[in-house]
Amino acid sequence: MKSDRFHEKCGIVGVFGHPEAANLVYLGLYALQHRGQESAGIVSSNGELLLSHRGLGLVADVFNQEIIQRLEGASAIGHNRYSTSGRTLLKNTQPFVFEFGSGGLAVAHNGNLVNADDLRAQLEARGSIFQSSVDTEVIAHLMASARGEQLVDRLVSALLAVRGAYSLLFLTRTEMIAARDPNGFRPLVLGRIRDAVIVASETCALDLVGAEYEREVEPGEVVVISESGVRSYHPFGPVARTRCIFEYIYFARPDSLVFGRNVYQVRKELGRQLAREQPADADLVVPVPDSGVPAALGYAEESGLPFDFGLIRNHYVGRTFIEPQDAIRHFGVKVKLNAQRGVLEGKRVVVVDDSIVRGTTSRKIVTMLRAAGARAVHMRISSPPTTGPCYYGIDTPTRSELIASDNSVEAMRDFTTADSLGFLSEKGMYAFMEEQTHDGFCAACFTGRYPIPVAEDAPHRQLVLFEVDER
Repeated sequence: MKSDRFHEKCGIVGVFGHPEAANLVYLGLYALQHRGQESAGIVSSNGELLLSHRGLGLVADVFNQEIIQRLEGASAIGHNRYSTSGRTLLKNTQPFVFEFGSGGLAVAHNGNLVNADDLRAQLEARGSIFQSSVDTEVIAHLMASARGEQLVDRLVSALLAVRGAYSLLFLTRTEMIAARDPNGFRPLVLGRIRDAVIVASETCALDLVGAEYEREVEPGEVVVISESGVRSYHPFGPVARTRCIFEYIYFARPDSLVFGRNVYQVRKELGRQLAREQPADADLVVPVPDSGVPAALGYAEESGLPFDFGLIRNHYVGRTFIEPQDAIRHFGVKVKLNAQRGVLEGKRVVVVDDSIVRGTTSRKIVTMLRAAGARAVHMRISSPPTTGPCYYGIDTPTRSELIASDNSVEAMRDFTTADSLGFLSEKGMYAFMEEQTHDGFCAACFTGRYPIPVAEDAPHRQLVLFEVDER
C-alpha cells in the first residue's frame, strides 16, 4: 500500500566526551524515531577502534543493553532511517564505516545529494567500488581521493563537489565532525551535557538526555569536536538560506526547537492563519491526529469554535498489518484512526490536517466522519496544495501521484467528497514570522521553485535512494 504521507529520510545524533556516549546516542535515536522507522545504527569509538551495530526496525528492536555495553567509548554517532517501500537492505543502513587513512571513518547523513548519480559515475570510472546504493557513500569516496593533511580539509574538498541537502556527522577514533549544507535545508543543533558535546537533528533528542541547547549548527558550517575543544569553520561562500518549511508543517516533533522556533507554536499559528483565510460555518473543530492537532487548536482559538477529538489514533500500529480476507471497507485508515460518534453525530465539522498528498486518506477520513454522524464535513489544510516532489531529503511521490499537481481545489474537494476544502495560502504559510516573507525557506513542493536545480529525470532517478530486496 502506498503511503499517503511525506516521510523524512533520517535523523542523526552524536555525542563526544561522555563515558556513556553510545547509551546517550541510543536515547537520542529514541527521541528522533519519528524521522525514520525502518533501520537504526550506532558507531562508537573507544580511542583505538570504531565499534558498530546496525539493524532493521525500530530503535527498540535493534538495540538492547548487551549491545549498548559492547559499544564502548566516550564518543558515538547514530542514525535512524526511513526508506522507500519494500524490505530495506542492511548494507544501506547507516552509519557507514570505512577504512580510511590511519583509522576508520563513520558517517551518518540526513538529506539527499541531487548530483550523487553523476558523481558516482565519475568515481566508478576512476576505479571506486561502492558497497551500497546510498548517496552518502559518494562523500566518503570523494574524501578518500581528496588532498589535505587534516580530515576536515578532505571533507571540505568533498563537500565543495556535492550539491543538495546534507546534515552530516562523522566519527573517527579521536574526532567528531558535524557539517550542514550552505542552504541549511535540514535542521542540526548543538548542545552540551556538562563537558560533553551533543549534536542532533532536533532539540527533542537533547531534552531526553538532559542536555542544554546551545545553538544551531549554522548553514554552511563545519564543526570539529575533539579533546582540544570545538572548532568552527565556514568554508563556503554566501548562499541564500532555504530551510525546509515542511519541518514546521509536519516532520519535526512539536516539542522541538527547529530553525530557532518552537514547532508547536508555529503549527498553532498556521492554524490561526488558516481560520482567517478559510472560515467555515461549523459547530466543531476536529484534528487529524497527531500532526494536525496544533493547527486545529489554532484554528479553533481563532474561529471561536469548540475543539474536540472526533478522531482517535491508535498509537500502536506499525507500518504493515494483515488485513482479513473478507475485506473491510477503508481498513487501512480504520486500523489507525477511529471516529467518535458521540462527538460527531449531528455536527457540522471542520477537520484540520497538515497536508494532502495523494488525497486517498483524506477521502477515507471524510467518509469515516460522515459514517459516524457528521452532518457536514469541511476539510481545512494548514499548508498550500502540494504540487511537486522534494529532492532534498524527503521521500515523496512523483509529481503525477500528487493530487494537487493537476487538479483544482474544487476537483480535489469533489474527490475527497468534503462539503468544502480550503488550503492555507503561500503567504499565510509564513504567518509565524512578523515579516511574512518566504525568504530563508524552501517551499518548492508547494511552489515549484527549486533552489538547487534538479535534472528533469530526477523523479525516477533521485527519489529512489534505497535498494529494495526483491526476494
